[in-house]
Amino acid sequence: MDEFNVRIEMLSRFRSQGEQKKILRDIANGAVDIIIGTHRILQPDVHFKDLGLVIIDEEQRFGVKQKEKLKELRTEVDILTLTATPIPRTLNISLNGLRDITTITTPPPGRLPIITEVRRFGYNLIRMAILEEKARGGQVYFLHNRVQTIEDMADKLRSLVPEAKFVVTHGKLGSSELESRIMAFKDGEFDVLVSSTIIENGIDLPNANTLIVNNAERFGLAQLYQLRGRVGRSRRQAYAFFLYTQQKLPLDAKKRLRAIVEASELGSGFQIAMKDLEIRGAGDILGVSQHGSINVVGVSHFIRMLNQAVEALKDGVVTEAEERPIEVSIELPLPALIPDDYVVNFRDKINVYQKLAGADNMTYLGELKVEVTNDYGRMPSEVLNLFKILELKLLAKKANLTNVRAESVHSDVERQIVLTMSDKVKPENIMNLLEYNPKWIISGTKLKCKIANLGVHWTDELAECFKKLAGKVERGKWIRE
Repeated sequence: MDEFNVRIEMLSRFRSQGEQKKILRDIANGAVDIIIGTHRILQPDVHFKDLGLVIIDEEQRFGVKQKEKLKELRTEVDILTLTATPIPRTLNISLNGLRDITTITTPPPGRLPIITEVRRFGYNLIRMAILEEKARGGQVYFLHNRVQTIEDMADKLRSLVPEAKFVVTHGKLGSSELESRIMAFKDGEFDVLVSSTIIENGIDLPNANTLIVNNAERFGLAQLYQLRGRVGRSRRQAYAFFLYTQQKLPLDAKKRLRAIVEASELGSGFQIAMKDLEIRGAGDILGVSQHGSINVVGVSHFIRMLNQAVEALKDGVVTEAEERPIEVSIELPLPALIPDDYVVNFRDKINVYQKLAGADNMTYLGELKVEVTNDYGRMPSEVLNLFKILELKLLAKKANLTNVRAESVHSDVERQIVLTMSDKVKPENIMNLLEYNPKWIISGTKLKCKIANLGVHWTDELAECFKKLAGKVERGKWIRE
């Protein structure tokens, strides 16, 4: 920007004390137009003459207090936040309409999606990945985020792959030593960079196209996505291997690793952020908590409820009692629960129950079924019954029923299903049901049928009966919803 007479400076630990003092003076008197810096900008000795715009790049690296400090520098300051993976609190604020959001999903020309694999830690896999990348003239990042043991890991890798040259970098190195090692790797003097998460941001080396992350289960979802973005920065196919060491992964770690594999398309950062929002929760809009609370109901249901409430407030309309959805109670002789040996953690079990309670359509219920199976394994009969009852409840609501229960007939052995109808059930709906199954008996506002008359798979037959009862008449023809 020299031709526009704009002066740009940089503040970080890579600048000497003398240089920093001079830059600070020029910032204070307005001689510097744009200052680019690390967290060094937030130090109390930095004073701006007339701050007008703050651009926060890699927003997930900053805490709420740090971002609030930037806003306090001037009461009327415009803020532009940039990130591939917004933290849950920021995403929640944007989804609530309190902050504008724009997404860019078009990748640079020629970019290819990164092939991502989650595997158990194995030296044979590591050796193969390094040698294959070296054979095509590329370089490798090996991420080991334990500074105390990073040199030991580098020595093991040197013994494992003597054909390759290794260099170690981490945040505890001096600034000049750190810079020289990264520059040497960039110049091709080394094949593998064994590093801590210091490479997470700012490293852009087109020749490094294989990433190996050790102990991947210890990283956050957004962090995994940022790390994967270190490779694939050219037109060459890139690979990312996320290795875990634990015999049994914690549930959240399993969700994170599954999400990073599923979101492998280019520009999928927003999808990752939405999943992170669901796993960790939304955080506090007015507080400093960056995550929490929303995970008990699920993002889609939370946003749906929020939008309904906001629209009602905008319209200034209070929903009348008769317009509210019919509440249905289900009392059927089925053991429907989540057993302790299926979901062991009490809090996780409560979360599942609360998500199920919020299921208000078949699509969302189907998504929950897949999610629960992925997280906890094959469902026992009690959990399958629970999903079946929720399905019947949704169908009964469409059929305008208020109660579905099983009661004894003459003896405890023989039972019948009793349906209590609301005043919205029309005679045509009842006729539609009787045409399908004439075993039903009308008694006032109730419909009754013996379970034996519904067959062996009586729950499935009951679901079909509800669909018939919910049918609509149009020009004399029955139309199934």
